[in-house]
Amino acid sequence: MTGQVSQNAATLGSKEQQILEKYDRESVTRQLKCGWNKQFISLLAVFYSLFHLYITFYPMPTLLQRAIHVAVGCALIFLIYPAGKNSRRDQVAWYEWLWLVAALAGAGYLIYQYQAIMTVRGGIPNTEDIIFAILTVIVVLEAARRITGWVLVIFALIFLLYPFISSMDFMPDRLLTRPYDIGDIFGQLYLKTEGIYSSATGASVTFIFLFILFGAFLGKSGMGQLFNDLALAIAGDKQGGPAKVAVISSGFMGSINGAAVANVVSTGAFTIPLMKKIGYHKNFAGAVEASASVGGQILPPIMGASAFIMAETTGVSYGTIALAALFPALLYYIGVIAQVHFRAGKRNLKGLSKDQLPHLKAVMKARGHMLLPIFALVYFLIQSVPIGYAATYTIGITVLVSQLRQETRMGLKDIWAALEDGAKQALPVMAACAVVGIVIGVVNLTSFGTVMTSSIVTLGAGSLLLTLILTMLASMVLGMGLPSIPAYIITATMAAPALAVFDVPVLVAHMFVFYFGIFANITPPVALAAFAGAGIAGGDPMKTGWQSLRLALAGFIVPFMFVYNPNMLMIDVTDVAVTARTFPLPDIWVIVSVVATGIIGVLGLSAAVEGYFKNPIVSWQRIILAVGSLMLIVPEHITDLIGVVIVGLMVWLNYRSIQSPSS
Repeated sequence: MTGQVSQNAATLGSKEQQILEKYDRESVTRQLKCGWNKQFISLLAVFYSLFHLYITFYPMPTLLQRAIHVAVGCALIFLIYPAGKNSRRDQVAWYEWLWLVAALAGAGYLIYQYQAIMTVRGGIPNTEDIIFAILTVIVVLEAARRITGWVLVIFALIFLLYPFISSMDFMPDRLLTRPYDIGDIFGQLYLKTEGIYSSATGASVTFIFLFILFGAFLGKSGMGQLFNDLALAIAGDKQGGPAKVAVISSGFMGSINGAAVANVVSTGAFTIPLMKKIGYHKNFAGAVEASASVGGQILPPIMGASAFIMAETTGVSYGTIALAALFPALLYYIGVIAQVHFRAGKRNLKGLSKDQLPHLKAVMKARGHMLLPIFALVYFLIQSVPIGYAATYTIGITVLVSQLRQETRMGLKDIWAALEDGAKQALPVMAACAVVGIVIGVVNLTSFGTVMTSSIVTLGAGSLLLTLILTMLASMVLGMGLPSIPAYIITATMAAPALAVFDVPVLVAHMFVFYFGIFANITPPVALAAFAGAGIAGGDPMKTGWQSLRLALAGFIVPFMFVYNPNMLMIDVTDVAVTARTFPLPDIWVIVSVVATGIIGVLGLSAAVEGYFKNPIVSWQRIILAVGSLMLIVPEHITDLIGVVIVGLMVWLNYRSIQSPSS
């Protein structure tokens, strides 16, 4: 590493840490000094990681392993996350140990009574079952409040209230149900795998935790440094280089860690000052980092955590989901990079000097071998190796490959730290999945999801487009107030089934709500990722949010396109049952056509948005270029032909333009 600008963006200063804590609830943790409390937390976290590695190969009964996952995770949350803003952060308060005991008691009771619950009582709760069920629900709600805030907890409480009042006379006819007693409700949430221990928690246990752990091992081996250095070496000296570096490095890191706000702050502390240095406006610099970080959750092969829950929910293999997500994700990032490029051309912004940058050959020699675990993971997924096995094998490969160079070598201390960090990083996902299980449990108990589906279809008035718009708005509203995982789970449970009425295949419907739940992070008025980027850049939060929305424009258009023509997902979903686990590929020429026209359309749309290609584009030409580009993004032969003619004509006119670039 030879350049001055190549550095570890993960090391945050006090300003960045304050911004992170302001916009990312998950970052507000205790800062304990050395002592037995800290050592106990470390030991419990490492046990948590080892437990998940163990059950990958030696699984326990489903209910029990999910209960232990939730119980130990909640115990760690009470030790790591303070109860409130005014709580001391340099020590663990005495009452936290009571919360810890309560958390472990819920799982302990299930382990002790498992055979009686499953065989003797047949899942019908007795008094003791109900007591421990109520205790566990309270524990889960408090743990979720600490790590995600009040919004998700209030949402869960509203759903929890519903079966208690759903049979009362004042309820609207559409929402009326049979009476439910306390045993029905809490038995559903605690004694079955349809409540707190639902498939969402199951995905957290068997898939998500292991991939978060894999990301922690990659982090300890210096993968973040590799992504930064590679991006700098490849794009740092190009037109608008630092912004392209931000898009590339943040996209890769966002795919692995799935934490949009944390990614904005950690990588943005490094990339945003570089963007401002060469002349990008502070609002634009913050928006670039935000849009790139958020998009990582739709970028294969890892796609953050929500994709694993999608696999669990839809029954479609993760490999198929990753393949389907590939082209839309590439279109998204091509759109962001294109706008960055055209903005740089319009304002004559150059890249960084080569003597400030690392050399590609030197980067690959020092750390390039750390790409091997990523390639191994992709290979395992292609070969249909069970996801848990694939993640565990890849963790082992990461440790072995890291030994090849001094810069990346992991010792026992690093391995211990990775096991500890992975457990801590998995806690927000665990809490979100567990508390959303309350919503899922109520929906399954009361058939509330059917009511919601019927309501959306009724409001949609038989129009697929209107139903899509309503579903989009529901997904974005939930995404503004909730983390992406619970937002996806809730919309997948209640909104996605509405699209099935119009024969939209299940994978396509889930991808649709998945996209809009994620992009709520950069959609004003509550665009947390964009606000964090503005905080790092010193820009205006709302202006940065609107600029992020502009950069992410392709991401808001593409979901509508793949609903109307699923060939954009590069899988054939038209001749198979919606519950099939695998899908055949469409004809190769269909894929080539969709890819080529989609890319040209996104490039044209980006040029129209920025008002620049090789020369400035006048207003009337921008409008025509935008229309032609949108026709190309729509994967139909007639629209493709018209779009090619329009875009080609506008490009030809731009090349012939004698206007000089604007300053």
